[in-house]
Amino acid sequence: MGKASKATRKFASSGQLKKTIQSRKKHQLVKKKINSRRGAKGKGKDKAPVDVDEHGDEDEDEEVQEIKGQGKTDVKGMSVDDFLGAGFMEDDSDDEDNVDQDNSDGAEDEEDEDEEDVADDQSFASVDDLEDDGAAHMLELSKLAERDPEFYKYLQENDMDLLEFNPTEMDDGEDDEADEEEDVEMESEKLPILTKEILRGWQKALLDHRSLRALRKLLIAFRSAAHMNEDNQVLAWSIDSSTMYNKLVTTAFKFTPVVLAHHIPYKTLPNGKYKPPTQTAKQKTLQKLILSYFNNIVHLIPQLTDDELLQLAFVESAKIIPYIITSRKAAKAYLKKCLEIWSSGKDSVRIAAFLSIRRLASSADDAIRDLALKSTYLELVRSSKSTSIHKLPSINLMKNSASEIFCLDHTTAYQHAFGYIRQLAIHLRNSMKTKTKEAYRQVYNWQYVHCVDFWALVLARACSTEAQAERGEESELKALIYPLVQVSLGAIKLISNARSYPFHLHIARSMLHLSRHTNTYIPLTPYLLPIITAQLTASGKPKSSTLRPLDFESNIRVPAQYLKTRVYMEGLVDEAAFILAEWLASTPVHGSIAFPEITVPVVVSLRKTLKAAKSKSKGATGKETGIVKGLVERVEESAKWIEEKRKSLRFAAGNMSDVERWEANFKAEDSPLARYVKVQRKARVKRKSLVEKAEKGEAEILEDD
Repeated sequence: MGKASKATRKFASSGQLKKTIQSRKKHQLVKKKINSRRGAKGKGKDKAPVDVDEHGDEDEDEEVQEIKGQGKTDVKGMSVDDFLGAGFMEDDSDDEDNVDQDNSDGAEDEEDEDEEDVADDQSFASVDDLEDDGAAHMLELSKLAERDPEFYKYLQENDMDLLEFNPTEMDDGEDDEADEEEDVEMESEKLPILTKEILRGWQKALLDHRSLRALRKLLIAFRSAAHMNEDNQVLAWSIDSSTMYNKLVTTAFKFTPVVLAHHIPYKTLPNGKYKPPTQTAKQKTLQKLILSYFNNIVHLIPQLTDDELLQLAFVESAKIIPYIITSRKAAKAYLKKCLEIWSSGKDSVRIAAFLSIRRLASSADDAIRDLALKSTYLELVRSSKSTSIHKLPSINLMKNSASEIFCLDHTTAYQHAFGYIRQLAIHLRNSMKTKTKEAYRQVYNWQYVHCVDFWALVLARACSTEAQAERGEESELKALIYPLVQVSLGAIKLISNARSYPFHLHIARSMLHLSRHTNTYIPLTPYLLPIITAQLTASGKPKSSTLRPLDFESNIRVPAQYLKTRVYMEGLVDEAAFILAEWLASTPVHGSIAFPEITVPVVVSLRKTLKAAKSKSKGATGKETGIVKGLVERVEESAKWIEEKRKSLRFAAGNMSDVERWEANFKAEDSPLARYVKVQRKARVKRKSLVEKAEKGEAEILEDD
């Protein structure tokens, strides 16, 4: 192919090339439709459509290739800081929304756009050709008497209507009805009204015969419902009531997957993934109809206000995903709508949207799976930018559901987890080097806290002892436990003052969850003991105030009015002591044969702190010292209890096989510390439920435990 002329390049740069190509394609489609209506179905199928300017198209195609090569972004030249900087996530969101700017996918998007245009403008009459016509049906009935006389006799006795089937009358009736509808439409210039009888007839044909003709009519009516309130839309039906609208939408949602599964089934792999249907003539003919239906669903979802209907839309549309997974543009648009509802809707609808996202992530297509994982994480980060007591349950639901998606394929999840954990590390490194308020805010914010907690949830779910036993091998994600712990503990050490203690407790809870589920020893005492010691040995008498207790779950920075107040001191000691007790009662610590030796530094430090607090006349008193003292006594009792268990042992400490066998059979649920933690958990759950009832007005008085 020769080099394009200057005039051709100038025409391409003017922006009219794409419109010209689309108009030519539409002209060819319209011409093909006219020829098919004139009865030329079998004559010109193998002939290529007539091109107006063959050489011009070749030049234009060459120009398209030249234009596509001009907008590529040079990613290789980016530094690590540029790639994983603070604006990394915002750039990704723009790339997802602006599909036209992604020049590498230009050809694919253009093809999808053409398919969508055809899907919305054509009536899909070729779908009817897939139906078995009446002549073929009569031929089969005539052969049935010779081939299977018993079954023919059964039909004579039970279903004479089928044997007396007259295809000519049926076709004539349908044609007359169609002609009559066209005449009425031409005379009155009004759309035919969809009635219950028409919809019931479609339902019967779909149920009894899985009729593709009825499916085509149903989906054309569904398109009318999706675009009924829009201008400049060519619609086929008019819907005059909300009841009829709901019945039509519900019928399309429920019946379409059943009919498609009958005619073009897809393959489900043993690992839960799926592959698109096999490329057959029937599949190719139905593909445009399916894409049109799916695009109409995406268009309809924001218009639905009824939660049950919206939930049904996600549940049933998820069954169509294997048929449209080859269209990346349709998958992107659907994923975007699912993420919007997943981050903002009601719980029941959000769960349905999440299951649709999970269906997309289960695809055997690596590109779609990567897109689903990346988009889910970025939506979670955007939604967690601001956190309040009312928004926290929603964010927790997002974190728990997103962690399940990342555990579908550990190999793919590792690539994303590695990059995003490294991004957290780079933020921490920059803050440690710069040491300014702006740099500290890159770490001390809600997004950083939720990201650490999210990856702790992912690693805890993927690397738990139960998950590894089910897989039969270690997860690829287990290698990321160490870097995540290092980043998290480094974030705690970045700032050590009274206002940052809630941030420390959030990180400590995430590490505790990771340690408990993966049976990994994570040293948290160096970060919890200073919080308790600073409060019990504080100089000066705490200020009295009428402030209500601070909610540590919805705060990462203490308001200035809470500093040096008794209500903050009591709450901080209670929270830190409970997390410390949970850590001491966890399997990596309390389930270890060396528990008495592990707790020696903790007991010594807390005893020393209690003695110093007692000697101060204006220090902490009463409630906070009682909490710490009760914890120390339970730890000492548990240490003695384990020492009694160890007296009967007959192997040395260096014999690791025997040690591991003893720890596997050891049950720490009956220890004094385990019972103490169990009681504390119940008390905190009860207190939280009373607070929630008080906020809703169900209880007016809160009793102290």
